[in-house]
Amino acid sequence: MDKKTKGLLEEFQNGTCLLAHELMGCHRVTRQGTAGYVFRVWAPNAQAVSVVGEFNHWDTEDLPMEQLSGGVWEAFTNRGEEGHRYQFYVTKQDGSGVYKADPYATRSAVPPEPSSCICTAEKFPWGDGKWMRDFPMHSPMAAPVNIYELHMGSWKRKEDGSFYTYSELADPLVEYLVDMGYTHVELMPLGEYLREESLGYETMGFYAPTARYGKPQDLKRLVDTLHKAGIGVILNWVPAHFPKEPAGLMEFDGTCCYESPDAQIREHPVYPTRFFDYSRNEVCSFLVSNVVYWLEKFHIDGLRVGSVDAMLYLDYHRPDYHPNRFGGRENLEAMDLLRRVNRAAQQVRPNAIMVAEVAHTFPTITKPERDGGLGFLFKWNTGWLKEVLDNFSDSEEPNGHGKQKEAMENAYAENFVLPLSPHPGATGNTSLLNKMPGDYDMRFSGLRALLGLTMAHPGKKLLFMGNEFAHFDPWNPPKPLDWVLLDFERHRQMQNFVRTVNHFYRNRPPFWQKEQDQDGFQWVTCEETEKGLFAFRRIDGRSREVFVVCNFSTRTYGACRLGVPRRGIYKPILSSDELQFGGSGVELPTAASQSIACGAYKLSAQFCIPAMSVTYYVRENPPKKGV
Repeated sequence: MDKKTKGLLEEFQNGTCLLAHELMGCHRVTRQGTAGYVFRVWAPNAQAVSVVGEFNHWDTEDLPMEQLSGGVWEAFTNRGEEGHRYQFYVTKQDGSGVYKADPYATRSAVPPEPSSCICTAEKFPWGDGKWMRDFPMHSPMAAPVNIYELHMGSWKRKEDGSFYTYSELADPLVEYLVDMGYTHVELMPLGEYLREESLGYETMGFYAPTARYGKPQDLKRLVDTLHKAGIGVILNWVPAHFPKEPAGLMEFDGTCCYESPDAQIREHPVYPTRFFDYSRNEVCSFLVSNVVYWLEKFHIDGLRVGSVDAMLYLDYHRPDYHPNRFGGRENLEAMDLLRRVNRAAQQVRPNAIMVAEVAHTFPTITKPERDGGLGFLFKWNTGWLKEVLDNFSDSEEPNGHGKQKEAMENAYAENFVLPLSPHPGATGNTSLLNKMPGDYDMRFSGLRALLGLTMAHPGKKLLFMGNEFAHFDPWNPPKPLDWVLLDFERHRQMQNFVRTVNHFYRNRPPFWQKEQDQDGFQWVTCEETEKGLFAFRRIDGRSREVFVVCNFSTRTYGACRLGVPRRGIYKPILSSDELQFGGSGVELPTAASQSIACGAYKLSAQFCIPAMSVTYYVRENPPKKGV
């Protein structure tokens, strides 16, 4: 055993390994002048393990593995070729055997076959050097982050219903994202999975991009193309649980290796999966190294970590549980694992965009470790989203300044992403258009107002695919999006509005430069008391501002007085009510400041405010006297 392998093996067993994928799995090596493949797998309680595959006709006795230390098994062969399928045949203590996919395989067979594939030789000619060099220099905290969340298999499909490959999708996806003004794309989980209905959230091959859409090299080509166009790539990643597939991680050697032996916390109470055992060093090495693998090998810019609630709470959907050593409900080992994950991510890719999907109010998700936090860069703000959606769905009594003010009180507790997404805890599997109240036209107006508010509100942005052109039906993964809707004017107008507001957001520092500075947001007093009416200011580091006026009621205000901080002319520059976007086209005159106090301001101006709309204003200096 060479020095590097010995060192990695020790780290793997100590739970400190960041490169377990370079130790385990299948690797191309030369031994005693002979080129071949070395296989390693962790199966601490197995009676025996062998490698079976196409290269030995799946003979369970042809290539037995030798046990190293700590339950790691190894075998070498000079047979085999790139792409050959293989599995491990694990003999359990009772003498029975089971076929298992390689947990560290970097390529898999096309589902539903659970085999792994030899994949070690190709090197990818990356062309995103500038992106990778510049990335650590620019913190996303003070930059525009507008994420398009995408499911590879249902964004678009070929005419015969088959999937586009990663490579085939690269150019049309980049063209679309650039045109629409998005800064990042978030790809739903791509680690190999067998059950189509799980959408990748029940991952079996954590190191193998799903073969549904092509080879690992194809995924690298997609990421490379996105980076060269200036688009960041975030990957959904679920370290909470894994499926109970016979060929997967479940009871890998006949005993609980990756899952807890404690039946009370082993089974996921909602899904047909099992929870990882974060108290095992080898499991921690497996998961932390997986983060490093995606960031390094595929140039992924960050991870949206899913099901964090399930990880953090011992009583997650459980009436009975064992408290932690302090008597609490928090899973201390999971908290430690998440800290290590975020630490490793920042070590490999400084400024990596690590996002926690958390529905509960677990404190300090985005605070640094030194302050007792978990070290995530961002957290989903599902609480704010619920308030906003409740607002729009209640056509009788829309929430206005009061409810919005309550939501804003927590806007600075964490670094937030505003997720207009179909995930649990967000919008549910319903199109945003169908969550809007009223008749056909009113729903379109409501969706434009929702999107206009979201872009102006503190927090990074995320919109699930299809909502940008007002997809009608609930998301149905076996089907592609209904792009035919763009043949209809209303849907083209919605897409045009989203495109316009996206580019507006990117080009306006007041909307993103001081997101964690409360000086970057100020409420504006309105003389009206209607619940659907409110206004606020967004301000950047150079005191430039955008004045945001929102009306979620069905009433148009011809002359509504709002407090303004400075003398000048307030000019409307973008409104969700414009005719080009499908709005009513109410004429919006400029609003000149007057020496009439309103709320905290000594000045005010009268604004025309269309029904169910959001309008952005900028201030221009008043004309000089005599001009």
